Amino acid sequence: MERRNHYRALLALQLVPELGLRRIKLLLDKNRKKDATEIFKMNISDILRTDGIGERLAKNIVQFENWKKADEILLQTEKAGAFLVAIDDPHYPTLLRHIYDPPTLLWVKGSKDVLNSDGLAVIGTRRPGKYGSNQAGRWVRKLTDAGLCINSGLAYGIDAIAHREALNAGGKTIAVLGSGIDVIYPAKNSHLVHRMIETGSAVITEFPPGTAPDAVNFPERNRIVSGMSHGVLVVESGIKGGSMITARSALDQNREVFVIPHPLNYPGGEGCNYLIKTGQGKLVQNISDILDEISVQTGDVTDQKAPTAKKWESMELDEDESMICTILQESEMHIDQISEKAGKQVFTLLPLLLNLEMKGAVKQKAGKYFELC
Repeated sequence: MERRNHYRALLALQLVPELGLRRIKLLLDKNRKKDATEIFKMNISDILRTDGIGERLAKNIVQFENWKKADEILLQTEKAGAFLVAIDDPHYPTLLRHIYDPPTLLWVKGSKDVLNSDGLAVIGTRRPGKYGSNQAGRWVRKLTDAGLCINSGLAYGIDAIAHREALNAGGKTIAVLGSGIDVIYPAKNSHLVHRMIETGSAVITEFPPGTAPDAVNFPERNRIVSGMSHGVLVVESGIKGGSMITARSALDQNREVFVIPHPLNYPGGEGCNYLIKTGQGKLVQNISDILDEISVQTGDVTDQKAPTAKKWESMELDEDESMICTILQESEMHIDQISEKAGKQVFTLLPLLLNLEMKGAVKQKAGKYFELC
């Protein structure tokens, strides 16, 4: 019952006019609220202490009364056979939690255990040619054999091939919808959804039940596909379209972008070649080109700690540098995780980490992960 009330309050916060996901996260983090119901017990002056929240927004929170709508959404969720995963739940995708504007709630069907699998996004056009289709199947099978979960958007074309080939190879896959969990789009891919649910994979969305697959939803969907993944593999894409949006989103989120090269003068592959040409994506020819660039935890973390893990303690470091080293004593971390623990923006951390690298206290690994020397 306690978690249900928490989910109900998170839904209510999403219904507060003009509040938005970023401010909801700031509210929860700033005020150290593990139960979102506590936010609605705060007074205006307390709420105003949160960055980015002015008097009008504070009043909107304090005066919120549309609890009936939140209850209706909870009922629709149950009727759809789905369940909710909140941003503070252990099953919430760890990498997704660290993007700029993570969803506070995810609607899920299938296995919650798969949500934190090490995954790679495989994306591309809805109308691939023979070359793109073959490449999608080939790469997904290799990635699945390497133990990676395949994340994509359930669309026609490359997305559907990625999900299907992952399932055929006995692997796990996660489909991210641009609609409500009860509105499968495109409907012709419903059979894939059923297979995912039956075999321990999952279908997720940030949109409440009943939400139609409107065009404005898909860029939001794409940031989740890239945000929950270690990287993005662009199989086939024109110079414009959803795949290019996802690739840009991945770069903004400090994710790796991998690209399948295409023959010259083939319009369907212009986007891929453009990403390679402009240095925004890495041309890949074999599976090691991807595995060498992403840090995927394997084995016991304690076995990976070097005996020289406290080398930094004998160095002359300033307060911020010492704080970063203390954080990294836990384990290697992605820069977004360091940012959250240190309470500093990524752009302020980068020069500090560079200084630590130059001093020999820290080293950068593939995929923007850092560890102590």
